[in-house]
Amino acid sequence: MSSRRALIVIDVQNDYFPGGAYPLWRTEETLDAIVIAVTRARELGIPVVLVQHMAPPRPGATPFFTEDTSGVKVHPRLEAAAPEAIIVTKQFADSFHQTRLQEVLRESGAQELLICGMMTQNCVTHTAISKAAEPYAITVLENCSTTVDAMIHGFAIRALAIRVPVLSSSEVLV
Repeated sequence: MSSRRALIVIDVQNDYFPGGAYPLWRTEETLDAIVIAVTRARELGIPVVLVQHMAPPRPGATPFFTEDTSGVKVHPRLEAAAPEAIIVTKQFADSFHQTRLQEVLRESGAQELLICGMMTQNCVTHTAISKAAEPYAITVLENCSTTVDAMIHGFAIRALAIRVPVLSSSEVLV
């Protein structure tokens, strides 16, 4: 492949797991797939960027991802799988909006982005179809993404598929 790839993993944070403030559907299965994808990306020399949502500092802004809570932290299994990953923090669904993601990608020389994470219909979608993502070849990793339930995940994946390739990580990270 002639282009340089980067793996972008969005919002794999404790609040989305059992015991967190807003547990999602099949988080453990999704985390397993993400850890495998991160491990494979590292083997292939593909940079991994973790995106971490931080609730705006104003009271009542969101019921989860609140600063200085355990729920806002990146899941420890993901941190262990990608100890050298750059972490980009955000406050909006679009991981490019008012963040340093564009700068990080420019420094890495990335031309193709493999995007996955939580929630499929929100932050994964908004990042994949962001105006700032237009210069990149985008692929969404379906098996490495999840949301509140199977139906919403399916709706989001079908909607994304008309704009960007949606593939399994095993099809892309070869």
